[in-house]
Amino acid sequence: MASGRTTRGLLRSEYNQDQLAIARGRSGITILSLFVGLFAILFTIVRKHRSAAIDAAITLRLQRRRHPVFNRLMHIVSWPGFPPQSRILPPALAGALLAFGFKLEALFQLLAWGSGGISFFFKVIMQRSRPGPDFPEIRIAVARIGGTSFPSGHVLNYIGVYGFLTYLAHTWIHPRLIRRTVVALLGCLLALVGPSRVYLGHHWFTDVTASYLLGFSWLMAFTSVYRRIKRWQVDSWRTRDR
Repeated sequence: MASGRTTRGLLRSEYNQDQLAIARGRSGITILSLFVGLFAILFTIVRKHRSAAIDAAITLRLQRRRHPVFNRLMHIVSWPGFPPQSRILPPALAGALLAFGFKLEALFQLLAWGSGGISFFFKVIMQRSRPGPDFPEIRIAVARIGGTSFPSGHVLNYIGVYGFLTYLAHTWIHPRLIRRTVVALLGCLLALVGPSRVYLGHHWFTDVTASYLLGFSWLMAFTSVYRRIKRWQVDSWRTRDR
């Protein structure tokens, strides 16, 4: 009971009630359908081996950028997605939310980590090889990677974990400067993880594009479920407080 009061107190004093999760980020079924449809088209193209030329061309073009700062940035962006940090950061984020008394958000933040299961499912079906000896001109950064290439597990995990965290920041944080700063930083992480996977030679362009389409489709559905439960939770609080 005390924990519930603490959470409600934080909601009232630290966050803008008008920006609760039930009031923002409503996704449209049209966008969701479009993303799923585009993924299906891309899946078919890759399945029929019709993307090799464009994939290789994009990788080589991106790898021509050899500025030390850009190179370092690409490595930094991919770093959270490698073990052991990839197994520590997601539950740590959920734990931090729980420590502040946000039980529902902590649960959903942990469940958001499950987006990696989508990657595993399609990897088993596609069985696509990563960039390798067939393209000796492509540089491949040394890293702990394994398995197949399509889709990108990094991108799907980032959209699940950090995408949902971005959603929470956008809908919950009241101070405008802090909200915009946090959302911008997380948004940059999401936007750059795809190019970083291609630049490092760990994935093809179509791998990361497919993951963006799948990931954002999943995130829209996931946040929709969260909003419904959040609405029920807030309504129950209001009923008890009357």
